[in-house]
Amino acid sequence: MNVRKNQARLSRAEKRRFVNALLTLKRTGVYDTFVTMHNTFQRSDTDTTDRVAHRSPSFLPWHRYFLIEFERALQSVDRRVTLPYWDWTRDRTAASSLWAPDFLGGTGRDLDGQVMDGPFAQSAGNWDLTVRIDENTYLRRALGKSERAPELPSRDDVEAVLALAEYDAEPYNSTCTSGFRNHLEGWRGANIHNRVHLWVGGQMATGVSPNDPAFWLHHAFVDKLWAQWQRRHPRSGYVPTAETPNIVELHGFMRPWNDVKPADMLDHRRHYRFDTEFGFPFPYDGAAGR
Repeated sequence: MNVRKNQARLSRAEKRRFVNALLTLKRTGVYDTFVTMHNTFQRSDTDTTDRVAHRSPSFLPWHRYFLIEFERALQSVDRRVTLPYWDWTRDRTAASSLWAPDFLGGTGRDLDGQVMDGPFAQSAGNWDLTVRIDENTYLRRALGKSERAPELPSRDDVEAVLALAEYDAEPYNSTCTSGFRNHLEGWRGANIHNRVHLWVGGQMATGVSPNDPAFWLHHAFVDKLWAQWQRRHPRSGYVPTAETPNIVELHGFMRPWNDVKPADMLDHRRHYRFDTEFGFPFPYDGAAGR
């Protein structure tokens, strides 16, 4: 069984294996297929169109499967590698171990945001960006420099979102004023998930955010928060459960996969566990209102 660990508790060898697997996927071109997929859906998902990966109830199950597929790709390189998560409620500064030169490298330089240290700096020779929305071929970051996100979400911010008992609400887009999904995604309330993307800056603040390996650690923690919410609210399931225009219902298929439904993604334990499991197992069947 895969165990996803807090990045702050990874050993030196675990960090090295994770980085080496990332570099191998990049060198073989597999990595860029994930960047392209995410950018495609980031551009097509809007509040009024058919939406799957963002601004919709399937935001969480879509990204859960996206991470599973990426973790499988990493394990095709090294079967010992699992996705770590970044608990940004604790590791809240540019001095955190996440940004060390032996792991993800640090923030970008003032001149152009270019990351200059670590294995994903262009100067290291292994991380040229080929899937881009601008002319920059190097990884950029501006940790904590965004006026829209000068600080990362706090534990209090997260607790307030975890307390919401309803998974989602009509009209099932970014304008929902209630519901756990929209508040966690960051369109309402404390701007949780979206704020982290903005805090990192550079490519992380764009549709090609997986160009920054921090993407995977950020979303692994978002996924962990969903698992924690499921435990707290076992009788509050995924909605909608019936066919709804422009929305993936519980038993609908999530593009681009033709065999994966939100219902398939409700229990992460079929695929992996976290190093802390919040008292799992828990009785969760994904049905709304039971």
